[in-house]
Amino acid sequence: MKILTISDKVEPILYSERVRDRFGDVDLVLSCGDLPLYYLEFLVTALNAPLYFVFGNHAEGAEANGRDAPAIEPAGCVNIDGRVVNHKGLLIAGLEGSMRYNNSSRFQHSEAEIGERVIRMWPRLAYNRLKHGRYLDILITHAPPCGIHDEEDICHRGFKAHRRFIERFRPRYLIHGHVHVYSPSRPTQTIYRQTEVINTYGYHILELTAPPAALA
Repeated sequence: MKILTISDKVEPILYSERVRDRFGDVDLVLSCGDLPLYYLEFLVTALNAPLYFVFGNHAEGAEANGRDAPAIEPAGCVNIDGRVVNHKGLLIAGLEGSMRYNNSSRFQHSEAEIGERVIRMWPRLAYNRLKHGRYLDILITHAPPCGIHDEEDICHRGFKAHRRFIERFRPRYLIHGHVHVYSPSRPTQTIYRQTEVINTYGYHILELTAPPAALA
């Protein structure tokens, strides 16, 4: 399975009429937030592939109806914030947003709020363990886990809840955005416990050559 993961930056190579020439073999798109709705709608149409997403803290176009109204979502795409889905045997979950640093966005959260979202996912994760022998294959988030790829300022600080999720549920991958990468020397792929943490700023191609399997 070939997966295109995206976050934070509209890539000219993707937002192009020739995107199918290079990425037409993509089976699935995963978006980790802070991308305009038109971009996601273009990709899901041009690539004719399912697209699962979470919102970032800067959800362009998503708050047109105000902070307390339901968010406007990209057509043809599936929001998996706080959800666990099974996509052709691949077990995927999502957690939106960043650490709360002001009151300007509905997509900023406290540690406790993210922790509550995780707790609500427990029954489905436990079902996965019983049914499939593992809790999860991929967790997509906007913010990184605390201490992995994050920064010290509160806006770009990672969530401890994400780190605890890795320790408890052992996904094969945690894919995040939020932290922009301007230098090739900055780490974007890190192994923590048995999970590969990937910062997908811009885009990243993930190829799964083996069927999902339980982590030892």
